[in-house]
Amino acid sequence: MTFDKEKLKKIKEEEKRWEETTVKQFISKRPERKEKFMTDDGFEIKRLYTPADLEDWDYLEELGFPGEYPFTRGVYATMYRGRFWTMRQYAGFGTAEESNKRYKYLLEQGQTGLSVAFDLPTQIGYDSDDPMAEGEVGKVGVAIDSLWDMRVLFDGIPLDKVSTSMTINSTAANLLAMYILVAEEKGIKPEQLRGTVQNDILKEYIARGTYIFPPQPSMRLTTDIIMYCAEKVPKWNSISISGYHIREAGANAVQEVAFTLADGIEYVKAVIDRGMDVDKFAPRLSFFFNAHNNFLEEIAKFRAARKLWAHIMKEKFNAKNPRSMMLRFHTQTAGSTLTAQQPENNIVRVAIQALAAVLGGTQSLHTNSYDEALSLPTEKSVRIALRTQQIIAYESGVVDTIDPLGGSYYIEWLTDHIYDEALTYIEKIEKMGGMMRAIERGYIQKEIAESAYKYQKEVEEKKRIIVGVNEFVVDEPLDVEILKVDPSIREKQIERLKKLRSERDGKKVEEALDKLRNAADTEDENLMPYIIEAHRHLATLGEVTNVLREVWGEYRAPLIF
Repeated sequence: MTFDKEKLKKIKEEEKRWEETTVKQFISKRPERKEKFMTDDGFEIKRLYTPADLEDWDYLEELGFPGEYPFTRGVYATMYRGRFWTMRQYAGFGTAEESNKRYKYLLEQGQTGLSVAFDLPTQIGYDSDDPMAEGEVGKVGVAIDSLWDMRVLFDGIPLDKVSTSMTINSTAANLLAMYILVAEEKGIKPEQLRGTVQNDILKEYIARGTYIFPPQPSMRLTTDIIMYCAEKVPKWNSISISGYHIREAGANAVQEVAFTLADGIEYVKAVIDRGMDVDKFAPRLSFFFNAHNNFLEEIAKFRAARKLWAHIMKEKFNAKNPRSMMLRFHTQTAGSTLTAQQPENNIVRVAIQALAAVLGGTQSLHTNSYDEALSLPTEKSVRIALRTQQIIAYESGVVDTIDPLGGSYYIEWLTDHIYDEALTYIEKIEKMGGMMRAIERGYIQKEIAESAYKYQKEVEEKKRIIVGVNEFVVDEPLDVEILKVDPSIREKQIERLKKLRSERDGKKVEEALDKLRNAADTEDENLMPYIIEAHRHLATLGEVTNVLREVWGEYRAPLIF
């Protein structure tokens, strides 16, 4: 169905008449605000959208139906009428024992999936007793040094019934290996496991910085995981291609879509180049997006990303399986929008962002806690964050029909706008030689930096109002409970490591590490079996990572001006 041209002409004429009479008369008595109304990427928003803004727009081609190509209206035919999104609160701090208690608390409160936060030493491959880990153990996530810690972390949790997301990148192979081994000890086969490892190394070079190795061996490790999971852990999402951190670094909505999907293209190319058919691995690729404050723009962003990825997979990579074309994604509300000033306001921000994610068709969701600009969240603040999702699911009514804002003239115009602008970026990146080359040239980092600067300048000049920060400010003492991590955690981890090393079979550990070293020195032998075997014999995360450091070296980012 397309709009009749004569009717469109009539609508344009009527819109012009409305502007010149009704609007003009009203504005003479009650003027509009003076600032321009803009999308985040700098396009002016019209006062009103009508069918005339969707000229040559075909419903069946542009939208279609949920669960069918191009999946603009959702990846599943019944969406939330069949099952709610997975409510997956990102959590982890201190020791494995403490984090295990938090996971069990969240599951008791109605959470439907786990999401593990790891501390910085774990993320960059240092054991807790390494001098580089001092002052960071257990601070921004849980400390995991070995299989012993992983056993404790998931003690009493049925891994065959709960899906687990692990936010880990450079050392993703280690944590996935330990997870597989813990499940094995519980009598659960790899093919029964459901969950995700983030495993997105490109965005580390762009926005986050927890890389270890140079780009090429890092990409090899990422593709090793994708290929291993396709063969051995078929229900596991082997990568979560992450726009979240790109947005947190200062990208706008269009850049978030463009750079994330460009990363996805690079990963798909890399796996195909290693000889695996696209339909063998693509159905288990997943994505991770940010939910920001601009409510309608965020909804359109998710819809545009879904449609664009479907077109990329079908047209660029000749995927045949419809599941290969589905952009399934997790969403986290925007940490960068949380304010330390009047932190209770963050509850409202998170609710708006979460609602945008749901209306945009997310498959799983983490809602930030209102106190996260100040500290790790308390049990009370985590419960409020989870209740936000539950109220949307059970009380709001937005889940009763699929894509309820689909067909809105503004939403459809904005979806098409984000699609077109993101595609322009992707085509430019492809002309540069792909995402890896664009990162090496500093192009992506420069684009994000310019966007972040523009945003901050608007805040400082009050062109963009942040409630409680640059307007509606109050002078009041902070009355928020702060969660503090016990500084003795490192000593506990060190003692556990001493005990581990004294009780394990050191000879078997060395043999397993030698085999890993030799395999890493080949061009493309899959390293996952060697990493699993090393952890089976209780090699530590730091020991495994150091073997790879010996072979590949460490990456030092060039200065980009």
